[in-house]
Formats: sequence, C-alpha cells, structure tokens
Amino acid sequence: MTQREKMLSGKLYDPSEEELVELRTKAHGLCMEYNALPETQARRGEIMKELGIQGRDFYLQGPIQFDYGCFTSIGPGSYANFNFTCIDVCPVKIGNNVFFGPNVSLLTPMHPLRWQDRNPYQKPDGTYTDQEYAKPITIEDNCWIAGNVTVCGGVTIGQGSVIGAGSVVTRDIPPNSLAAGVPCRIIREITEADSLEHHPELY
Repeated sequence: MTQREKMLSGKLYDPSEEELVELRTKAHGLCMEYNALPETQARRGEIMKELGIQGRDFYLQGPIQFDYGCFTSIGPGSYANFNFTCIDVCPVKIGNNVFFGPNVSLLTPMHPLRWQDRNPYQKPDGTYTDQEYAKPITIEDNCWIAGNVTVCGGVTIGQGSVIGAGSVVTRDIPPNSLAAGVPCRIIREITEADSLEHHPELY
C-alpha cells in the first residue's frame, strides 16, 4: 500500500511522504488565496475545484483551512460560517443542507496516546516524521453544527441533528437528535413540537 492508501484506510502512515507533502502544501496555499479574496470573487469557485473538494452549490464564508481538500465531499445547500477547519486526513463526508456555525473544526487525525509512540523521529534519510493514523467523519443531510463545535475522527452525525455551541463530539449522534456538551451527549429527540408553527412568539 502507498502512504496515501494507508492514510485513507485508517492505518499508520508516514505524513512526510513526498506525495502527501505536495498535496498539503498545495491545499494550504489555495486556502490562503481563498481567504484573501472578496466573497464575490469568481476565483473562489475555481479554488474549490483546484482543492479537489467533491460537490457543488455549497458556500464557505472563509477563512477556511483544509489539510488536503481532495478527501472532502460537500453536498448542495451546505454552508460554513467563519473559520471552518477541516483536517481531512481520512475522508470527510458532508451531506446536503448542512449548516456550520463559526469556528467549527472537523478533525480526523489520531495520534498514539503514549508519547513513546507519538513523538517525532528521524528517518535514515534525515527527514523527521511521526506515527499518525485517522478516522473518517460523516455529517448527514440537514444537520446544524453550531459555533465552536469540534467533531472528532470516527464520528457520524445522523441526519437532521443539531449540535449545540461549544460541543466536542466524540461519539456517533443518531438522527434527529439535539445534542450538546463536552463530551457531546444527546439531550432529546427533535420532534414535530419543535416546528415553527408551534412557536407563534417568534413571529
């Protein structure tokens, strides 16, 4: 297996491998360019294509930061507010009509818990690297991920769910759930009683 194949399959891999370094360097440069452009610039759409993000008809306010970009898919109607971070070392799948508040981070990378396994080391060619692996993230259709939420690797958030501000999501969230906290826990199911028609005070 190549280091890229190992990375995407959740196995230990070498992040200093040339292909991965080139992909990251390209993505980081494109993100910097995106962030410097006015929101109305057509070039922003071109950058999304150059990053290799799979999808169409989504909008990222910016600033954004992707580690690779090409390992992320985003469905139509999805939107991310300021400071959207997506460390897509493993695949990140974002469904249709997913809303992200400001300062949301999707973090697939994992590191060994023991420092003896985690710390950088020098390869025979003199390059420094470390041992990493990752777990994918899936956010299904029609979710709202509120501000300052961190979603950790290995998590699936079921369709129609809402994650409260400031949460750290470490485990799967079932569909149509209101969940919040550190770590994120299910508060209750979202039901018909939450429909706007039952809240006339909002009109």
